[in-house]
Amino acid sequence: MAVECGRFRCVMAADQRPLSEVQFLTVAEVASVMRVSKMTVYRLVHSGHLPAIRVGRSFRVPENAVHEYLRESYVGVETA
Repeated sequence: MAVECGRFRCVMAADQRPLSEVQFLTVAEVASVMRVSKMTVYRLVHSGHLPAIRVGRSFRVPENAVHEYLRESYVGVETA
C-alpha cells in the first residue's frame, strides 16, 4: 500500500481514498486489535509486512491495512 500525492491531495494507492478519510492506528492500538505485543507490530512494520507512516518518532498504521493483513494471514482448517 503506497501513498500517492497529486497537486491538491494525497490518497492511499490501494483503495484511492483521500488520506483525510483514512483511519490511522497507533502501534499499541494495532497490538490490541491483533492481540499481540507492540514489539510484534514493530517487527511487522520494519519487515514491510504491515504498511505504516512515520509521525515524528512513532508509527501510524492505516486501519484497513491491519484488516487486510489479518484477512491474508487467515489459515483455514480442513475437516476430515
